[in-house]
Amino acid sequence: MPAHVSAGLFLLVVCQQVLTLDLRDAHEKQGSQVKKRLSPQSAAEIQSCLVSSGDVGCGTFQCFNNNSCEIQGLHHICLTLLHNAGCYDSQGKSFVKEALRCMALGLRQRFSCVSRRCSAVKEMVFSLQRECYSKHQLCLAPQDHMDTMGNLVQFHLMFPPGPHVELMNFLLRCGDKVGSWVGQRLRAQCEHHWGALCSSFGSTCSHSQADALQNTTAPPPPPVGSWPVTNQVHLRQPTEVSEPEQSEGLSRNANQPERTNVTSV
Repeated sequence: MPAHVSAGLFLLVVCQQVLTLDLRDAHEKQGSQVKKRLSPQSAAEIQSCLVSSGDVGCGTFQCFNNNSCEIQGLHHICLTLLHNAGCYDSQGKSFVKEALRCMALGLRQRFSCVSRRCSAVKEMVFSLQRECYSKHQLCLAPQDHMDTMGNLVQFHLMFPPGPHVELMNFLLRCGDKVGSWVGQRLRAQCEHHWGALCSSFGSTCSHSQADALQNTTAPPPPPVGSWPVTNQVHLRQPTEVSEPEQSEGLSRNANQPERTNVTSV
């Protein structure tokens, strides 16, 4: 199994084990999250901000700061990518700017049409990230300057799950060089915070568990091509529990003995 894939699966094991530590608390948070909606005031403020923002810069992403759905990280991602774009060649700069422009345009076009449920708003944001990062080949920008991603590849930014997790999932699939660097950096930070706990999760992840976890992640990015930004894309969030059955499944899996069969890769 490639290093970046195993590192990504390790992180999923860690996050899923944490979710099973307090099942009742998870159920309560999940129930409130399913029912939670963007407040009328937040919706009006975001819509007004989006109308006045432009395609260039990070103004569009700033519109999502301090909203009632707690969608955090878009503005930080934009500022970091633009700040580091000067380290890339002309092609890398173009990849970064076009990916951010695609996101800004998509947010303005889709927000007015999406449901005000927090889960729907988050799904819209996450799907836009995957589509725009893939379409504009963001993987190619940091290949020779991976240190520029250091401020984004931070373990503590993955909690609660949000835009940073989507970006990490995308980078983990950017080939061995980028994916390995991201996975190793996150794992080292995890071990710094949790010590041997991280190592024990990683060492007990069997091939069958890894395959099952891999099926819960987001589907691979769509092929590069024409992409109508106005089309609504319904994709599952890879890092957010959306149904009560999923939490129950995690608990059952944590209590069951490990399977002995190995799924072929």
